[in-house]
Amino acid sequence: MMRRVPTIHAQRGVALLEALLAVVILAIGLLGTIGLQARAYSALSDAGMRAEAAIAANKLLGVMNTDLANLESYRLASNDVPSARLAAWHTETRRLVPGATVVVGVTAATTTAPAVVNIAISWRRKADTPLNNHTITSYIAGSL
Repeated sequence: MMRRVPTIHAQRGVALLEALLAVVILAIGLLGTIGLQARAYSALSDAGMRAEAAIAANKLLGVMNTDLANLESYRLASNDVPSARLAAWHTETRRLVPGATVVVGVTAATTTAPAVVNIAISWRRKADTPLNNHTITSYIAGSL
């Protein structure tokens, strides 16, 4: 009885198939990682602009607290030209938050209530994204 030696021909091409499958799996993983990186960059950009808007609003409130006699001159409607007291802050805010729309509302103090200041900063990071809004309301007690 003759003994039969197994042939290698039955295994031909399996290593190549395994290598191709590994490359496909690696490519899918890399594409997923690139997609996550792009979304993380977008979220970081949005967070940076929100931080700039918060800093700008708090800076304006600090300036207004030191100029209580002229609170009404800080009022600004949407797309209006800012007053001389507000112009430098408005220019800086528009530089730090590109395309920002700024609205500053001031309700004068009465004998029983402090002045109310509403600062709304809105911007759109890209044309196809929703509008971002940052609003701060402050009560200025020393204005009575």
